Amino acid sequence: MSCLVPLLTDAGQGVEAQIKPQLTGFFGAVIRSYLPQRWVFQTEEGAATLNVDAHGAVTVLAGAQPQPDVTVRIGHAKLAAALTHRRAGGLPPGPVDVKAHTPKGQTAFDFARRRLGL
Repeated sequence: MSCLVPLLTDAGQGVEAQIKPQLTGFFGAVIRSYLPQRWVFQTEEGAATLNVDAHGAVTVLAGAQPQPDVTVRIGHAKLAAALTHRRAGGLPPGPVDVKAHTPKGQTAFDFARRRLGL
């Protein structure tokens, strides 16, 4: 098994810690309108799916789960560096191919891209 699931799980804990406190009040209603989210990350070492449910809880599953909001194809080293350092500068070379499958996925990815270091 690749380190993709634990890598995304670690990053997901940070995402959950940021999202859950923001789900109250007016701004929380705006955020909740973009949940749930399902993002598939594909690297040369495999695939994993990061899910954020309607309550902000994050889970990561091995493999590409059906009906993602976003699919991200990226080199494993680049993804590991981005999620570990959470900044785009200094990443290994290589493309990041992002395919938004839903409008809410596109909006959420545009918002979270820098926070993920991509």
